[in-house]
Amino acid sequence: MNDLSRQATRLEAIGGHFDKWLLGAIITLTGLGVVMVASSSIALMSSPFYYLNRHLIFLAVGIVLAIIAMRTELKTIEQYNQVLLLGCFALLVVVFIPGLGSSVNGARRWINLGFSKFQTVEAVKVLYIVWLSSYLVRFRDEVNATWPAMLKPLGVAGALVVLLLLQPDFGSSTLLLAITAGMLVLGGVNLPRMSMPIVFGLVAMSALAIIEPYRMRRITSFWDPWADQQGDGYQLSNALMAVGRGEWTGVGLGNSVQKLYYLPEAHTDFIFSVTAEELGFLGTCLIVGLYALLAGRAFWIGMRCVEMKRHFSGYIAFGIGLWVSMQSFVSIGVNLGILPTKGLTLPLISAGGSSVLMTCVAMGLLLRVSYELDRAERRQAVRMHAAEGEEPIAAEPGRAPSASAVAAAMQESTPRDGTPRDSSPRGTSRMQQRIEPTLGRMG
Repeated sequence: MNDLSRQATRLEAIGGHFDKWLLGAIITLTGLGVVMVASSSIALMSSPFYYLNRHLIFLAVGIVLAIIAMRTELKTIEQYNQVLLLGCFALLVVVFIPGLGSSVNGARRWINLGFSKFQTVEAVKVLYIVWLSSYLVRFRDEVNATWPAMLKPLGVAGALVVLLLLQPDFGSSTLLLAITAGMLVLGGVNLPRMSMPIVFGLVAMSALAIIEPYRMRRITSFWDPWADQQGDGYQLSNALMAVGRGEWTGVGLGNSVQKLYYLPEAHTDFIFSVTAEELGFLGTCLIVGLYALLAGRAFWIGMRCVEMKRHFSGYIAFGIGLWVSMQSFVSIGVNLGILPTKGLTLPLISAGGSSVLMTCVAMGLLLRVSYELDRAERRQAVRMHAAEGEEPIAAEPGRAPSASAVAAAMQESTPRDGTPRDSSPRGTSRMQQRIEPTLGRMG
């Protein structure tokens, strides 16, 4: 027992590291966001740094929230999955309560906090991804085998969408449904069975877009913005002019003309157009590449988690990767005239307190997933070493063994043919055993 206790103590002392590529992409995009918010909003108020100062305040609070998320065990978060789902509905209902909800341009999407307004759907995105990740863990086999288990998350998403459409918020509704479908597919749902709800959802959302006059005008102006350049096509035509002026290397940081009261929402929805004008094609390629890196690392981390039977962590990584990749694609697509105009911010770059805060929380969760994955891999290497009766991997007390030591241990524990050695008493490879089980129950 003493040996087992000492071994358990050694394992508990082993920590992990955050994914460096992921952290680098997040920091770079956030830094670019600060620069572009300053540049795009400098002429909008009597105080040239009004929006920049607000952005920095929200970013500072968001970083604190992200650090809290990075230091919180995912198994602790998983315990509150049902509370998080109730929180989603509560946040979308509270905007309709007089005195709490706030209306802007006819849309009731915000709650009034006194010192600022908060768009509740931004928090709903994070809470919903965590709940759906937990659901896919608890009902992983049933989701693939039965209709009810597959339809339940679709029904939950549908109920949330109804509340969003009452605000109205068509863009977030579409994004939430897309995240749900993507996570179900990545969670192993039966694809032929899933095709029917997808087709039904596409038809329903298309009908909602067509029957609403202002949404239909956005679609027609998207086809030819120059036909009504001073009317419905005003935003897109000015966005395209900004993109065209940038050419290869841009007109120079701070030298955008379109941001000078020509391009509406230049520091939020259309910040990518200002970036294209000032930094040119090369600057936009850098931003797209950073988003591709961020999403790619999220999906890679998610796959590694699933391979190690850490499904809750993996599904969170998948959900956040889907959210960031799809929202950035829509935002960039709108600015480039590839998609109809829709008010979605560019994650980590656009100004907007609610978006900045909750995107920081999502990035904190994603970094936590990468930390726990690295920690689990290091502990697995120590276990494999101990199972072989070899000396423990050398490390300073209270610190994780070095990456090179872990890699060497895993290589020594694996034969030349790449098959892990059989070190369990029943002949099951330790790489096939779950390292840190989630709290969700199957079935």
